[in-house]
Amino acid sequence: MTVSRSSLGLPRISARVRILLWLLVVMAVALGAVAVTVRSILQRDVDHRISQLLTQETGEFANFVPQGVDPDTGGRFDTADRLLRVYLQRQYADPDEELLGLTGRPGARPDVIRQRRDLPPDSALWRDTASLTRIHASEKSFGTLERPQGELRWAKVAIGPSEGRPPGAFVVAFHPERERAVADKTFWTLLALSGVALLMTTGIGWAVAGRILAPVRLVRTTAAELTEQDLTRRIPVEGRDDIAALAETFNAMLDRLEQAFAAQRVFVDDAGHELRTPITIVRGHLELMGDDPADREETVRLVTDELDRMSRIVEDLLLLAGAERPDFVRPEPVQLAELTADVFVKVRTLGDREWQLDGVADREVRLDEQRMTQAMVQLAQNAVQHTVPGQRIRIGSRADAGRVELYVADHGPGIPPEDAEVIFERFRRGTSRRGTRTSGAGLGLAIVRAIAEGHHGRVELRRTEGGGATFVITLETDS
Repeated sequence: MTVSRSSLGLPRISARVRILLWLLVVMAVALGAVAVTVRSILQRDVDHRISQLLTQETGEFANFVPQGVDPDTGGRFDTADRLLRVYLQRQYADPDEELLGLTGRPGARPDVIRQRRDLPPDSALWRDTASLTRIHASEKSFGTLERPQGELRWAKVAIGPSEGRPPGAFVVAFHPERERAVADKTFWTLLALSGVALLMTTGIGWAVAGRILAPVRLVRTTAAELTEQDLTRRIPVEGRDDIAALAETFNAMLDRLEQAFAAQRVFVDDAGHELRTPITIVRGHLELMGDDPADREETVRLVTDELDRMSRIVEDLLLLAGAERPDFVRPEPVQLAELTADVFVKVRTLGDREWQLDGVADREVRLDEQRMTQAMVQLAQNAVQHTVPGQRIRIGSRADAGRVELYVADHGPGIPPEDAEVIFERFRRGTSRRGTRTSGAGLGLAIVRAIAEGHHGRVELRRTEGGGATFVITLETDS
């Protein structure tokens, strides 16, 4: 069992809001991922640059140790203290970098040789005796210290003792907080810009989604306003996108609905109009029927005849109503010569006429054999009703390039020009009847036209040479 949101009392979320929410979620995730990725890349670059700096500084000092010359003596440095002082005097540290010299035994409080630097007192390494002692005593050449003042990256080059003088060490210390603060600032800037972009996207997305979904809302509004009495509203189609295709499809559906309701109304009107007369006749005769056996027999005969006519009218109306269905005709390959010959054999029993098989087209065509036979028999019956015994009626078929024709030609009185336009309409027999009086309801030629149009063809009236009427069913073919 399917339970809708409205049945549960939950608020209905429009497609516009859902599209916007999904857009914002996707954009938020994407922008957040970009910001995090950029921060990670910047932090990695900071770590890489610090490592390169520490390696470069220690490498330069390690090269200076064996090659350096004391400017006072012109010879090699004899003490670690003198070596460190001369070297530090010649170096210039980066803003977040400290270059220090340490002398003394490892593990004890070292003596510090430093450059004059304007570093914050609370973060300067030369003031942190405990950290200096740990670095001087460490056997590692590189390391990281987590201090209350912040993280510290360091590198060290040890100097051995000489002539009873204590050993020393060259230390490079780097404070990465400011570098990482730049990366964090960039990260928060990206987040702020992402927030602004999301706000702009919200406004733009709301407007664009509304514009795109406007035809959908119009479809909903139009569908809600449609009634059986008013199916004339249509949705304006703009553009060539999927929404325009939806509007075109909806309009086509409305066209089909309007045609179906129109056909239904026509069917009801036609049935009511045509059946009213025989019902009145039947009721009148039954009300006036007396006790005389002959009178009763005549009344029963008249009533039976009217009931048969009513039955034929209903069957014809149902047939015309079914002509709107897509399966009204079921085409299949048919030999036109065999179809023409079969029709000729069947119609010869309709009346005492001079029946003639006028022509036979030898071609295979796709059509509904039963429906086409029904149409040809109806045309032959129409010709019989409007001719007299002995008059000629010709049945035939012919084929040209791209089309075939099946025809019934009679040599009766013909059809007046003013009637030629209306005889194919329902219950229309023309302003003047040709030939003998008939009891038809005026649906025969309408049925023929429905069958022809069901084959995507047409039926037309032509004059017969020498007088009369020729009805021709024309079908288009592939060759």
